[in-house]
Amino acid sequence: MMDFLVYPGEENTVLIVDDDKLMVSALSQILSTKYTVYVARDGFDALDVAKELLPDIILLDIIMPGMNGYEVITSLKKDQATRNIPVIFVSGLDEIADEVKGLRLGAADYMNKPFTSEMVRLRVGNQIKILNQMRIIEHLSITDPLTGVANRRKFNSTLDAEWKRASKLGLPLGLMLIDVDFFKKCNDTYGHLKGDEVLKSVAGIVKGRAKRTSDFVARWGGEEFAVVLPETDIGGATSLAEDIREAVKSFDFSDILGEDAGITISAGVASIIPIRDGSISKFVNTVDEALYHAKRSGRDRVSAAPL
Repeated sequence: MMDFLVYPGEENTVLIVDDDKLMVSALSQILSTKYTVYVARDGFDALDVAKELLPDIILLDIIMPGMNGYEVITSLKKDQATRNIPVIFVSGLDEIADEVKGLRLGAADYMNKPFTSEMVRLRVGNQIKILNQMRIIEHLSITDPLTGVANRRKFNSTLDAEWKRASKLGLPLGLMLIDVDFFKKCNDTYGHLKGDEVLKSVAGIVKGRAKRTSDFVARWGGEEFAVVLPETDIGGATSLAEDIREAVKSFDFSDILGEDAGITISAGVASIIPIRDGSISKFVNTVDEALYHAKRSGRDRVSAAPL
């Protein structure tokens, strides 16, 4: 962790980069009532802090010792981790050419010194508002609206990323597919709205049991769920699947269905150490086949696929 100042505030975060203590103090007083504010004293520290903390927005001076603001934003935009962080230049350079250069380098906005409190709040607030709206849109685009877990699109991108990571590091990657047994009968008996509530409850159980920060739960489609399990061998994947199966079986669905309907699940699991030219689709199909083996074998069980 770098040695930087922190002014604790609310949810969104701002990084102020300036070697002028008075300027830092003024900006911090304006913004810290609404945002959490971090401070870096020069361009080199700014790059380290930005990469470590990923602030929502950066206020960047141009004239600084060692590395100027133009060099800082150029480095930020080259780094995949920081390239999308909005940057507002706050500078004493007031020529049009300076502002144009900053905007061409990717700055979201440009403020001249001296500034007013209202100007700072408005300009920072506008960028934060845009950022939060984009995050909401992004979240909705990757979330299943019924259950609140990730959707199939997010599952595909996550599995692809974890496959590449496991391949690079030579680590096992586990995958689980879950199906709610006799779900059509549940819908026919209790109605689709009650069926939806059952799916929400099952999703909650799966999320509650697959609780490592690296575990990833998604709705596969219909009454099926998928769980990506990084760094998990077949024993670990099977054990977790059994834990989830038992948790669903023992869950009291009477508040939803008006009676103990005995909801159960079937699951297929597999684990593999991927190779660079391996087939993700073949891996998924293998797990899918294991799931259907569990269903054909009587349901309410876990089937592990040999690989």
